[in-house]
Amino acid sequence: MPEQETARYKIFIAAEAEAVWDEITKRGDLQKAMFNNYLDCVELAAGEPFRMLSPSRQLVSVFGKILEVEAPHRYKHTMALTNIDEPPATVTHLITPVEGGVEYEMLLEGLVAGSKSGKQMASGMVMIAKTLKALAETGRPSFGVRLLHRLFAVMEPLSPKSVRQEHWTLEQLRSRKA
Repeated sequence: MPEQETARYKIFIAAEAEAVWDEITKRGDLQKAMFNNYLDCVELAAGEPFRMLSPSRQLVSVFGKILEVEAPHRYKHTMALTNIDEPPATVTHLITPVEGGVEYEMLLEGLVAGSKSGKQMASGMVMIAKTLKALAETGRPSFGVRLLHRLFAVMEPLSPKSVRQEHWTLEQLRSRKA
């Protein structure tokens, strides 16, 4: 079995726990903190598969299985990238009320040491946390993140066919190991 790593990132957010929770679990609207994707699942409940769809809903960037849902404090799921064939990691979002707001912590466990997906996930979690903070505190992501979202939209037609949503339906994901 390959060596595994853990990554952790904590940040203070001057917002209520429910506001942060709503942003990381919302469905039916873009999750700007999650690379401007839609969270797609039948139900936000343990055991359910999910996928993250591009704004056009044509591409799937991430898939996994929901492990725990304890609103508004803990959301845990597996996660794998559709464009890299590597084992899934486990992601835990923790929202802890503190004076003046919440402490948001993202914990990634089971990252394959030195792997491409592990590096992408670990660097992505920093952007996710900082964007989540900006959204909760100001209502919008930073200028740089907004530019990145536009770049993703421009690059979407160049994405490999293997990440198109028809290859990653929720029914297909129900039988996968992520």
